[in-house]
Amino acid sequence: MLVTRTLAKAPMDSGLAPVPGDGGLPLLGHGLDYLRDPMRLWEKRYHRYGPVSWFRAFGTRIVALLGPEASGVVLQNRDKAFANGEAWQFLIGPFFDRGLMLLDFDEHMAHRRLMQEAFTSDRLARYAAAIDPAVRTAVEQWQPGERVEVYPRLKQLTLNLAVEVFMGGAPGASQARLDQVNAAFIDCVQAATALVRYPVPGGRWHRGLVGRRRVGEFLREYLPARRAGDGDDLFSVLCRVEVDGERFSDDDVINHMIFLLMAAHDTSTITISTMMQYLGQHPEWQQRCREESLAIPGDTISYEQLSQLRSLDLVMKESLRLVSPVPTIARTAVKDTEVLGHFIPAGTMVAIAPYFTHHLEQYWPDPEVFDPGRFSDERREDKVHRQAWQPFGGGVHKCIGMHFAGAEVSLVLHHLLRTFEWHVDPDYTAPMDMKSLPFPKDGQPIRLLRRAGNSENS
Repeated sequence: MLVTRTLAKAPMDSGLAPVPGDGGLPLLGHGLDYLRDPMRLWEKRYHRYGPVSWFRAFGTRIVALLGPEASGVVLQNRDKAFANGEAWQFLIGPFFDRGLMLLDFDEHMAHRRLMQEAFTSDRLARYAAAIDPAVRTAVEQWQPGERVEVYPRLKQLTLNLAVEVFMGGAPGASQARLDQVNAAFIDCVQAATALVRYPVPGGRWHRGLVGRRRVGEFLREYLPARRAGDGDDLFSVLCRVEVDGERFSDDDVINHMIFLLMAAHDTSTITISTMMQYLGQHPEWQQRCREESLAIPGDTISYEQLSQLRSLDLVMKESLRLVSPVPTIARTAVKDTEVLGHFIPAGTMVAIAPYFTHHLEQYWPDPEVFDPGRFSDERREDKVHRQAWQPFGGGVHKCIGMHFAGAEVSLVLHHLLRTFEWHVDPDYTAPMDMKSLPFPKDGQPIRLLRRAGNSENS
């Protein structure tokens, strides 16, 4: 039986309550519970302790801040009591060191200001124009079938797109080499939840370190050419961008590229995969989206024309709600502070869970039901609370690439809808691996048919 204990005594006369919770199993804490099913862990803690509680996992104490009210305090961070760096350094630092998400305060703002130059509307339009033909060509090469596992196909596609857009391509790199880089990224991401956080050969942590080295070596091969050239890809832009006389060092460029390449293809992949599942289970929404795509004249679609895919946008938002690409966000309290009347001492790691927030019934009616219409202008259920929908985080650390990700996802679905139709058993539930970033363990099988007018059906 779990015994409720307090995290730390609140200061005298503060009026604050201590954080309740429990340590879980000896040595392991609740680490295994998290690895098995983090949503179940959050649900149990929320119902037992409420929105603020502590637990032990991965060798440290963590305060769970669940629901929009508690998580909003952290995301908005008005008194600058919470920082990214220390928390993410603990979880993924060796693999994504000095990436934008691991920087804080003045340094973070300086780097973000430089990087923002790579995500202006004009550049986003150019990125979309660059990847549109690549997406169309890749999609047309897909082979129909009764059981097509789309997740690995999408993962390969999004990495290839990220390399093309963010690096300006990788001359001389074979598909086998790119597949190795993809595998290296997977090892880096999955290392975050390693129970043994030492480089034991064959262990998850060790594989992550090897993956980081391989990705870094891959990027450094192309760095001199990007420094010397005048390309418009993100890699080249980061090499040249200058604000108030400040430029990125070689190490800065590599660190940001590693993080952005990971973020740009991992999160987009799960969103596209989720959208394909639900569109396959809801043919009326699939056809509604297809009609809007078919209404776009010609074989290409511009960044500006993506705004015409209104139904697809609703489906994307609902898919981001149902399966949040980043299910848990970590921070560390850098000074004594409070959340919802509970005392949080300096040095405490905290975790917020967008995935959990997105499934709370008091904010989302029938939260397990796929209902894109809840984001329509007439309903806007996401406005019931300003932090009810938080797939991109919030505050100063809100995802810098969210508009690029939205464009990429829309482009891929647009060409899939024009080329294929697909079906998924209405009773199918994806067996999600939630150890790090979520993904379907079965590869997301669908029945894929080529549309009439797009060659022969299979």
